[in-house]
Amino acid sequence: MKILIVEDEIGIANFLQQGLEEEGYTVLVANDGKTGLDLALSQKVNIILLDWILPKMTGIEVCKLIRKTDTTTPIIFLTAKDTVQETIEGLKAGANDYIKKPFSFDELVERIKIHFRHQSEPEILNLGPIEINLAKHLVLVEGVESNLTQREYELLCYLVRNKGKVCTRTQIIEDVWDIHFDYDTGVIDVFMNAIRKKLNLKIDKDYIKTIRGVGYIAND
Repeated sequence: MKILIVEDEIGIANFLQQGLEEEGYTVLVANDGKTGLDLALSQKVNIILLDWILPKMTGIEVCKLIRKTDTTTPIIFLTAKDTVQETIEGLKAGANDYIKKPFSFDELVERIKIHFRHQSEPEILNLGPIEINLAKHLVLVEGVESNLTQREYELLCYLVRNKGKVCTRTQIIEDVWDIHFDYDTGVIDVFMNAIRKKLNLKIDKDYIKTIRGVGYIAND
């Protein structure tokens, strides 16, 4: 897997390059926006780590120009810009993720792994008569669209991606809700009840089973 770092602060760029190479990645580095854009368009990279404030061309400009020809390579902004409006601006420019400086290197590595997993998964997930089209953000049951909310959709995708494995309520809260502190996991049961009603499965089988006191498991 090849990662492109576009960062003008030499110390940060070198630190990231060394750390990511130790993780087993191939790393390219650009210290200004124009060079970063040239590498992004000429090299096959799997993910781009992009600073916002850069010489010659801003990260926002670089991101927008990349997205004109490449809509799939994940782009993660690494920047000290930290207002809500700036975060929204970065995401609207085409970024997939946004990490504020200073950041934890371990967190960055985990986010990179998540994006790599998403790159390698199929566009269609299946569970019995349920079909999830990830590209179109659609859930079909026997060909009929089911209108799930965003959180219901994310929860269903999580369970299907982990088909055959017991997903504890704590895991779901951390991975789907992104909550890493004590929280009432009973909210998951509310969402699961809503999902089951909306899927309205005609076949007499519980494709998502409740494991009492633990969580849920999806099985064909």
